[in-house]
Amino acid sequence: MATETTSSLICRIASLYGMEAKALRSCWHWRNYPPGHDGGGARADAEVLLNAAGRQLLAGLCGVEEDVLARALPSWGQEDAKLPAGQDAGPAAAWRIGGALAGPVTFGCRLCTARRTGTAVRVVRYAQRWQRVCVRHGWWLLDADADQPLEHLDLRGVPEVAAAQRRWTGVARRALRAGAQPERVFALAHAVVARWWEQTLVWQQETIWPHRLHQVAGGNAGKDLERWRIVGRDAAIFPEVMAVADALLDPAMAQLAWIDSGALKPRPLPADGMFCRRLGERVDRPWLGPLAATDYGSPLTNWMGAVIRLRRGEGGPPGYDNDPWWLRQEHQPATIAGQLRLLGKEKKTPGSARTWRAAVPAEQRALITRAIESAEEQLIQLRGAQYGKTADAAQQLLRNLGHAATLIDQALRESAAAALTAGMALEDLAQWARLPADVLADVLVADHNEWPAVERWV
Repeated sequence: MATETTSSLICRIASLYGMEAKALRSCWHWRNYPPGHDGGGARADAEVLLNAAGRQLLAGLCGVEEDVLARALPSWGQEDAKLPAGQDAGPAAAWRIGGALAGPVTFGCRLCTARRTGTAVRVVRYAQRWQRVCVRHGWWLLDADADQPLEHLDLRGVPEVAAAQRRWTGVARRALRAGAQPERVFALAHAVVARWWEQTLVWQQETIWPHRLHQVAGGNAGKDLERWRIVGRDAAIFPEVMAVADALLDPAMAQLAWIDSGALKPRPLPADGMFCRRLGERVDRPWLGPLAATDYGSPLTNWMGAVIRLRRGEGGPPGYDNDPWWLRQEHQPATIAGQLRLLGKEKKTPGSARTWRAAVPAEQRALITRAIESAEEQLIQLRGAQYGKTADAAQQLLRNLGHAATLIDQALRESAAAALTAGMALEDLAQWARLPADVLADVLVADHNEWPAVERWV
């Protein structure tokens, strides 16, 4: 199978010979142990490097020439200093993690494998994130580096995801014409939309993603919403990622950002700017513009700043600050594997925190966390350098501070509601919140009527 891992091929060859993979692997001398997950269990994205004698042995087992395997297996020609070389060296192999060798590792489509090989066995392949849809069978192929049992998500209820993958060829061509690397354009667009995804639990108007997530979860994410929001994120946001990548490559969109900045008369970017408003329309969310425009320090506003600086000729020597497609490390979305590990550790937390978390719905916990994180980001922006006229800079500072205060207030109210749900007495809660008990009760009742944005995810 094209772009298959060498380890996956060895497992399939063992299956065809009616052998256990471990028995076939004994034909090679191994220099280390296979990588595993923190909690135990073998990693599906484990990869194998072979010396010359080891590659010759595998080619013989497959019954093909070595150059055939060299074209199919990305790790085939990679060497390892620990492996013996020379004509007298026997077949030797070393374990590695696939993602560190040749890019992202994903599961292959078992139905496509059966069609090609006659057996519906597991295949592990190298595939970029824009190559995850099996259009023939309507599957989203998941990352192989996460410790979770699923290999794919069913996309039959969300045909727009497969349609988005078909758009990638055109997006990549436009990127090359613009002098940008397609993979960097995709990475930036993915970071922009993944950041939105983390904020959607507090967006009252969002209805598309909850519906899409339930579809890829088999119809209903149920009580396991927190895990499904992790596993299903990349599939659910994929159409918007393509739309954002296409928009960022559009010269007309760059012109709107330039106009919003005041062109040759610099001014702070407005909350109702034409660029973000038009971007919201391109992702079928006309209400998104002000939310994206006031998310200061995001990968989207960094892209806008770089475009504006280049047009004004204010940039210094070539570097990341002048590159619109530069994605800062802190803006890179958390991987599915990393989020699942964190979720697992949180569920194992002993003591009162575990009891509180068990009593509070996952969607409400996520809402509190997102509000606190957003408030923290807004406060961090206050420490940054301000520019423009004194009045404009002061207005921007006050706007950021006001937005942060609103988010902190929201987090406080949601925490109070969660504590009340967990069994805390209203009188004790009122003392903690520094409010009279009857006033706090009225606030919590009013807030409960404003939870439909969260309930859409349930």
